[in-house]
Amino acid sequence: MKPELLSPAGSPEALRAAVQNGADAVYLGWGEFNARRSAKNFSDEDFAAALTYCHERGVRVFLTLNTLVTDRELPKALETAAAACEMGVDAILVQDWGLFDLMRKVLPDQPLHASTQMSVFTSGGARELAADGCERVVIARECSAEDTAEICRACPAEVEIFTHGALCMCYSGQCAMSAMVGGRSGNRGRCAQPCRLPYGFDAPAKNSFPLSLKDSCLAGNLQEMADMGVDCLKLEGRMKRPEYVAVVTRIYARLLAENRGPTAGEAAELEQAFSRDGFTDWYWRGTHGTGMFGTRPESAPEPKDLFDKARRAYEAGNLRTVPVRFSCVIRCGLPCTLTASDDFGRSVTVSGPIPEAARNRPLTAAELELRLQKTGGTAYRCEAVTVTLDDGLSLPASAVNALRRDALAALSAVRTAVPPRRMLPVPPLSDADCSAAAPQFTVSVASLEQITPPLLRQCPARIYVPLEQLSGCPTLPSGDTEWCAVLPRVWRDRDEVNLIRQIRHVRKLGVTGLLLGNIGHFSLARDSGLQLYGDFGLNVFNSRSLAYLREKGLSSACVSFELRFAQIRDLQKCLPAEAIIYGRLPLMITENCLVQNHDGCSCDRAGPAVPENGPCGKQTHVLRDRTDAAFPLLPLFGHRTEVENSRVLWLADRPDYRQLGLSFARLRFTTESPETCAQVLALYHAGAPATGEFTRGLYDRGVE
Repeated sequence: MKPELLSPAGSPEALRAAVQNGADAVYLGWGEFNARRSAKNFSDEDFAAALTYCHERGVRVFLTLNTLVTDRELPKALETAAAACEMGVDAILVQDWGLFDLMRKVLPDQPLHASTQMSVFTSGGARELAADGCERVVIARECSAEDTAEICRACPAEVEIFTHGALCMCYSGQCAMSAMVGGRSGNRGRCAQPCRLPYGFDAPAKNSFPLSLKDSCLAGNLQEMADMGVDCLKLEGRMKRPEYVAVVTRIYARLLAENRGPTAGEAAELEQAFSRDGFTDWYWRGTHGTGMFGTRPESAPEPKDLFDKARRAYEAGNLRTVPVRFSCVIRCGLPCTLTASDDFGRSVTVSGPIPEAARNRPLTAAELELRLQKTGGTAYRCEAVTVTLDDGLSLPASAVNALRRDALAALSAVRTAVPPRRMLPVPPLSDADCSAAAPQFTVSVASLEQITPPLLRQCPARIYVPLEQLSGCPTLPSGDTEWCAVLPRVWRDRDEVNLIRQIRHVRKLGVTGLLLGNIGHFSLARDSGLQLYGDFGLNVFNSRSLAYLREKGLSSACVSFELRFAQIRDLQKCLPAEAIIYGRLPLMITENCLVQNHDGCSCDRAGPAVPENGPCGKQTHVLRDRTDAAFPLLPLFGHRTEVENSRVLWLADRPDYRQLGLSFARLRFTTESPETCAQVLALYHAGAPATGEFTRGLYDRGVE
């Protein structure tokens, strides 16, 4: 079956460009809660008109409500979703767990799609979302053909993939770089794209762009995707010009219709429309490296001739019309009738005046057919006309034209009719109150070496250690501290047999908790017999998210470090809450190993978090930006990289964090020496002021 072609509509003009050039569906932003808030997007009137325009032409409309929302914003976000549901939007894309939970309970008949911002890259994560009510899951751009095929086989929900357009360096939904560097959160639709800026590897930033990926182009793999069961192919580009949307949509629609790859000319047009030193398909191929990276100078010229031709075509408005068949009956002494039918079996009948006896020349079937075929200026084209006509009758041309107009209007009304959908009352939040008078300290480490007797003597409530490191331990120290294994932030289906084996091993060692940072972790951890805690990767931004995660079995959850102190304080803590209060905050997690890209190494991608046979784990490398700020690079499971903030978060001397109702306050150790880890924990017990360069994070200033 041919996958659905989904095109971007960052403006009403881009929507017309997409529809006229063959899109099966469009996605657009309406209101304040979408991941491209800088796009033109749609006014209330534009949105209503877009639904009519698209549905009349058989094109589906998906609304993007795929940002994190605060408690104060939740009612407005739900109101937006409810209004769109009532107007007949075909699906809503969502990221925020609290909004997702509200929509599935309040709008149970509204199809929901899991945004790529939910960071889904395993079949377990896709199945989890399907079980929770998602009709479709948009999987991570980093998924290979092998990964995608496995998810398609295992997931009962539809699977959508990004097929053409910009690639983020960080896994979507996990990037805090724009927020931390400039206060503009990618999770809130305000990404400033710091990944497109120059950075130096262990050196000053010059003309080097190690975070700027080329755009993806999978135009040559469409049949492979169809064969494995991919349901929808998404074209990226809500920030791009309507002419770009027209060109790219036209080419992909043609390739799908003709079941082939692009010609040299079509490939050239795709590159002319927009590229960064060409395209890449390496993630799809399961390949990584410097060949994926490229830039686009601001002075790059636009393809004027290509865009002018595309604009003239879609502005004419006749590239995309709906086939309709007419059946007209004109009988003596009876009102004339006209039936209009479309390809989906929908049919309407309208009636007109009683024909009169012809005084001069009677009406002929040929004349009647010719008049009915004049559908210009509408969304329809006449494919066939059947006429039943008694002899010797007359009917004015105006009456025939009115019949045609009325029939097409009635057919449009049927095609644009909103399906019946329930709107249920908003369920109350749980009245459970898990607020604490003061938080207990927890500690997370990047390596076991950072855990020393001086640190353990200070009795942190929990110690979080990467699972793959704990699995190599013969024993664990005894004491009052709870040992928790941190599941890898990113992994693949093929890793899960080994991860489950490691979970069983560490439980025997005395580990009693698992730290989950992704929706796909639930299927791995649910039957482990261990306590389940939520990590920062789950992006907890409101009270409803805490309630959703409580229902899914978590015993506590770390809230987003993009929240302000006041927002954390005001969360209704139906689940014990944790916040990061010390350390280098994680800005990105990348599928590419940045050390390998620069130096090359022989590390095994399925190997441990800190490889021993390559340069990734032997020393701390940094990226330096144009201000000479140094961002350490931390090696992670699967030969991936986590980019850490340049400054350490320090709150020991801020009593605020103790007054937020938190149950736990986490010290996050990444690049610190074992001695420093113990010293910092002692300084936090003492409430000591910071020395040297530090940051208060986003807890005071918040994010846009």
